[in-house]
Parts: sequence; structure tokens; C-alpha cells
Amino acid sequence: MQVVKWGSYLAVRLPAELVLELGLKEGDEIDLVKDDGAVRVRRKPRVDEILKALKRFRGKLPKETRMCRDAVHER
Repeated sequence: MQVVKWGSYLAVRLPAELVLELGLKEGDEIDLVKDDGAVRVRRKPRVDEILKALKRFRGKLPKETRMCRDAVHER
């Protein structure tokens, strides 16, 4: 892969095989993570994936774990 100038940024074109392997779509955001000397590409979750995961927890928290807004803002 080659690093190229794109406006005031640097950019890298990802090979099609890597795009398919990571399940990337246009508009997805990725992180480059350095791990033991190697660089890993990690796709950030999409909004619809985050919402789907949050819906699994709706109404399932025990009452004692719920926060009181007043208690959170106490000084």
C-alpha cells in the first residue's frame, strides 16, 4: 500500500481483499492500533450496530443499579 497526499491529509488505499475481510463499507470509520510492534486495522461499530446492542439491555438492569440523576450531580 502506498501513502499519498489527499488535500492536507495523508491517505492509504485499502486492497479490495482487506475491505472484504473487514466487512468495510463506504463511510465506515476504522482505527489503526499498534499491537506488539504490528499495526492492526479495527472497524469502529456502526450506529445501527450500537443501537441494536443497546436495545438488548432495555429494561434488564436491576433496580439497585439504576442511577439517580440527583445523586450523580451531588457535590
